[in-house]
Amino acid sequence: KRLDTDPAWFGEIYLVNADGTHPRRLTTSPGYDGGPFFSPDGQRILWRRFEDNGTIADIYSMKLDGSDIRRLTDFKAMSWAPYFHPSGRYVIFAANKLGFSNFELYLVDAEGTREPVRVTTHDGFDGLPVFAPEGKRLSWTSNRTPQGTSQIFIADWNHDAALSALTLSPARGSIPAATPPASTVPPSLSPEIAVSDLRTHVGFLASDALEGRLTGTPGAEQAAKYLANQFREAGLQPLGTSKDFFQPFDFTAGVSVITNQNRFHLLTPGQADESLELGVDYRPLSITANGTAEGDVVFAGYGLFMPPGSGPGYDSYAGLNVSNKIVLVLRYVPEAVETKRRQELNRYAGLRYKALIARNRGARALLVVTGPNSPNAGELAGFSYDTTQAGSGIIAATLNGKATDRLFAGSGRTLKDLQAGLDTENPHAETGLELTNARVRFTTAVKHVKGTDRNVIGWLPPAAGATPGAVVLVGAHYDHLGHGETGGFGRKDEEGQIHNGADDNASGTSAVLEIASALVRQRQERPNSFRHGIVFALWSGEELGLLGSAHYTEHPLVALTNTLAYINFDMVGRLREGKLILNGIGSSTLWRKLLEKRNVSAGFNLQLLDDPFPPTDVTSFYPKGVPVLAFFTGTHEEYHRPADKIATLNFEGLERVTRFAAGVIKDLAGSPERPDYVKVERSDKGGSSRETLRAYLGTIPDYATEVAGVKLSGARGGSPADKAGLRSGDVLVEFAGQKIANIYDYTYALDAVKIGQPVKMVVLREGKRLELSVTPEARK
Repeated sequence: KRLDTDPAWFGEIYLVNADGTHPRRLTTSPGYDGGPFFSPDGQRILWRRFEDNGTIADIYSMKLDGSDIRRLTDFKAMSWAPYFHPSGRYVIFAANKLGFSNFELYLVDAEGTREPVRVTTHDGFDGLPVFAPEGKRLSWTSNRTPQGTSQIFIADWNHDAALSALTLSPARGSIPAATPPASTVPPSLSPEIAVSDLRTHVGFLASDALEGRLTGTPGAEQAAKYLANQFREAGLQPLGTSKDFFQPFDFTAGVSVITNQNRFHLLTPGQADESLELGVDYRPLSITANGTAEGDVVFAGYGLFMPPGSGPGYDSYAGLNVSNKIVLVLRYVPEAVETKRRQELNRYAGLRYKALIARNRGARALLVVTGPNSPNAGELAGFSYDTTQAGSGIIAATLNGKATDRLFAGSGRTLKDLQAGLDTENPHAETGLELTNARVRFTTAVKHVKGTDRNVIGWLPPAAGATPGAVVLVGAHYDHLGHGETGGFGRKDEEGQIHNGADDNASGTSAVLEIASALVRQRQERPNSFRHGIVFALWSGEELGLLGSAHYTEHPLVALTNTLAYINFDMVGRLREGKLILNGIGSSTLWRKLLEKRNVSAGFNLQLLDDPFPPTDVTSFYPKGVPVLAFFTGTHEEYHRPADKIATLNFEGLERVTRFAAGVIKDLAGSPERPDYVKVERSDKGGSSRETLRAYLGTIPDYATEVAGVKLSGARGGSPADKAGLRSGDVLVEFAGQKIANIYDYTYALDAVKIGQPVKMVVLREGKRLELSVTPEARK
């Protein structure tokens, strides 16, 4: 299980001969050992070792056989990137001793007998130091640039001064450690809401060391440990049966190929079967159903179907019978079309949609090839994972150009000529070609990889003698996008960079931490003013589809009927011109009165939006009957990009928002008046939404539950779905005559319906099939 959740924990150092022979293991300590370098004389190895819990790293050295291990630092910090001076007398390294995101360079003697000596004094990142071979110059990486970007710096190095400084440094262990581990609360944190505290929290969460906090990664795990320790030090209590503030949940973390179960054979009449090589000639698509298909192959051009509406329709299958056949289609869209038409067709060019169309036309399986006139000509389609748990419901694989040419060998045609005819956008010019001399049999097998992550939850009990049970729930999501694997909007040259997520959502997480600390202190001073308990929850999995908060609504630690309201913080670190946006105002009549009262002294330019369905964790709670309020300071150009860094935040504005919100939450916890629940019929034009379809039903999918079909969390008040009688927990399995296997099937089917005309839909309700009629409306 540890290997599934934190493979780096098992990292060890090995030595191997230059010709690859005689590998031997040198380290055996639990936790990560890595980053090894040889000493200048080649007699020792220098490396960094993490503690078992992964929060602290120190510098070590050893002989080439793994003996004589010396611990050079005991620094209570993240110490890494060590490098020997050519003299061999000392080591330079980077450490965040002075703040979670403030990495400085330090020296330590080669024996590790002295306390490290600080070298740099820049408030930011200085790391990855390397000496020039003669030892008179130092090269390192720093973000001390006007734009805050990391660049290479070089400086003169004074070897004699370094030796003198080390000689004057105290013996190691003779001075008390000033900074506790990165996973605990620094002593400098205040129980009051303060800019310095917010900087500390954001500095840790949005640091490169956490690598973007992608759900299920070691970075997210380190964030969770830090948050749990913050709750503990603030004085919160674990909730329910948990003793460590964690609520774990499972999710689908990816898809992998089951190598020994995939097969592909060309069955050419009169010839021996030809076996193709996995990963070279073919590969299953990540969306494939597992199974075996055998049959004749029919070419269906680009495999597109676009209903008329936003542009002229397009149907590669018109007049083509592919029932029980294996369909071969090209990737992408016709190459010679105008830009506007390409944009129209691109929406229907995803491999999921092409698989859906082939499946609905009765095809037995789907093959995809990148045509000779297309980008990446002849290459296999990527084995990409789109964070969903759903397959396509059809066996599907991709072929390379050479394998596809073998299919066409007996047809008298070439794929290049066929594609050229299609690229002028005549959908039927070259389709329907049955490759009768080439029959195929192939088996696809993929495995959905499960991951585990956790919500971090603590609570502040009500005053003694208060009515037990009722709580105010306060939350934010702490996960982000890693290196942009899921949902990143990185621009050219930003691919693969760490998405630090300073505003999204280290800012909201930090606000919750500060509110918790402040309210704990206020309850100690005035306990009777807290009629209700307050639950503080930090969610993971929001960026993958509200996974953590949706799990909580299915497994609440306090019954949702006893949850007075849910208050959310998502992207609250970019206050501009005093404009504070609050979504969910329409979910309770109490909100306007409460906010206007608090804002008399706060002085915000409030933008109050009725919409209780913004694309954040409130959408998990509102359909369950919980009034919601979502704090937000607006989107920006850096949204979901690596550019969402610490330096872009307005920390003084974040402090204002946090203080204001703490007052609102305290009012709720001390009020005898319970917020009423109002069902909002439609969202404001100014509200935010992830929905982009032209047709509107008002269904709210439950993205966190794996089912065959689409499970619904509920329906928006007054929406067509609400009028049709759809309920929370219904599983949609048919819509407009099409079988629905996943959210993509539903999206594509919804896009093809006509506004104002009733549509039949079939749902499973408590295991029984139920047929309903719904009339789509135009989306406003």
